Amino acid sequence: MTLKQLEIIEPVPGEYNLQNYTTVRENFKWEDAKNGLSFNETGRLNIAYETIDRHVDDGRGDKTALHYVNGDERISYTFREVKEKTDHYARILKENGAEKGDRIFVFLPKTPECYIAILSVIKIGAIAAPLFEAFMEDAIRDRINDCHGSILITDKEMVRRVPEADIPSLETILFAEDIEAAPSRSSGEGLVEWMEEDDGMLIHYTSGSTGKPKGVLHAHRVVSHQYQSGKWVLDIKDDDVYWCTSHPGWVTGSVYGLFAPWLNRATVVIQGGRFKAEHWYKLIAELKVTIWYSAPTAFRMLLSQGDILEGYDLSSLRHILSVGEPLNPEVIYWAWEELGVRIHDTWWMTETGAHLVVNLPGEKIKPGSMGRPFPGVEVGILDEAGNVVPRGTTGQLAVRTPWPGLMKEIWGNKDKFDSYFKYEGWYLSGDLAYQDDEDYVFFQSRDDDMINSSGERIGPFEVESKLIEHEAIQEAGVIGKPDPVRGEIVKAFIVLRDGFVQSPDLLEEIRVFVRNNLAAHVAPKEIEVMEELPKTTISGKILRRELKKQEIENSGGTAV
Repeated sequence: MTLKQLEIIEPVPGEYNLQNYTTVRENFKWEDAKNGLSFNETGRLNIAYETIDRHVDDGRGDKTALHYVNGDERISYTFREVKEKTDHYARILKENGAEKGDRIFVFLPKTPECYIAILSVIKIGAIAAPLFEAFMEDAIRDRINDCHGSILITDKEMVRRVPEADIPSLETILFAEDIEAAPSRSSGEGLVEWMEEDDGMLIHYTSGSTGKPKGVLHAHRVVSHQYQSGKWVLDIKDDDVYWCTSHPGWVTGSVYGLFAPWLNRATVVIQGGRFKAEHWYKLIAELKVTIWYSAPTAFRMLLSQGDILEGYDLSSLRHILSVGEPLNPEVIYWAWEELGVRIHDTWWMTETGAHLVVNLPGEKIKPGSMGRPFPGVEVGILDEAGNVVPRGTTGQLAVRTPWPGLMKEIWGNKDKFDSYFKYEGWYLSGDLAYQDDEDYVFFQSRDDDMINSSGERIGPFEVESKLIEHEAIQEAGVIGKPDPVRGEIVKAFIVLRDGFVQSPDLLEEIRVFVRNNLAAHVAPKEIEVMEELPKTTISGKILRRELKKQEIENSGGTAV
């Protein structure tokens, strides 16, 4: 029997932080998640303090907090050194008039200074607004103007992309180079602003795929959700070396690249530079990374490069996680067969603040499933009237409110905020999914991505996952192409792996492969070969809507 016939991948025995999902889920209360955090005893809350300063005050200041790698450059800091640097940045901010509640933007590459700047903003009671390092003028202007940002921390290279004249609220620009060079003073007394649980601390902007970007504001109360999910889902222990590949300008890079791992006292890896498989494998081997959090796009790219990994010792890896888009089963099988480690899919959103549906290290994985609800989270699959549908039925993926990580508001847009709560007591995600009898949730599509062909509803993700199992295909995107007879037909856009050449015979072989392994009605009626697929800059999600737009505007190309 092959691995793919097994379908379920059982956990490797180990001493995981969450040992019995069923028992914990039955008994867990969100108040329990505050245990281990200092504010639960002192009554004084600031997530920046809990993330870094707490460890110094607990006598763990000499533990390594981060390793920074960029080409040949290597830098490491202890928790004490990170605290001193956040104090230094915080003092400079206050000297430049920063106050509680100000929106302060951080526009820096993926360096220690980026992480330190974000924490320093939050430490003084302001709201940190990280920007992705690849943003250009329009994206920067729209975000700072939306929430009237008053201060920007950047560097002397990236400031060239800041259209200062078009941002009337921007009063001060601080350069990381100047902050680093400024004289430091030893005492950090009086820099931490103690906050209420519902005070704002972080604002992330959605990608703006449908209209202007929306500012999702999170409050300090998110700390317990991020701490507990870091403990149970990331499974962080004191000796772990943890690497999240996302930039803090995106919510994964801040929540699970910065807050959750440092709340659990991990040693965090920060890697600069562009993606290259050899560099990633070398980094894991050199720093002996134990926990690795990345995106399906990255894993698919590694899979497509085959035997490169054979030259590296990756035996330090004990836990791998994925986020950003649904994880194709083929990628899970690849990691299990080649690395001997399972990849654990996770589901959450910018708006949710932390994990909601997860595959835990001590529980079985059903490839293709996002996992089961995090303890304290209730998932509902709803019909159009807001009623829970039977198990196995596809519907709207919703989550029972409230929970600590849930966003505080959409900045200046109450109508958008209210749209997430169409049904009383439920947060509506915009995803379609179904849940099986063991509570595992299976993503089907975004609500507007579902394909309706001759009355059959087809989820593109299932077809894409089957396509990339074919040896010739590196990536695949599937849409519903308008058709006068069927309403829509299934059309696939594919990128071929090196060594494969497009031909009518190959495309027919691919179509038959899907038909024979799934069903005739889901097999692509058309297949188009592309050099690359359109993706988001956030996590490399394939933009099906862009493929559909291109198809409607121009039906030509290499379709068959």
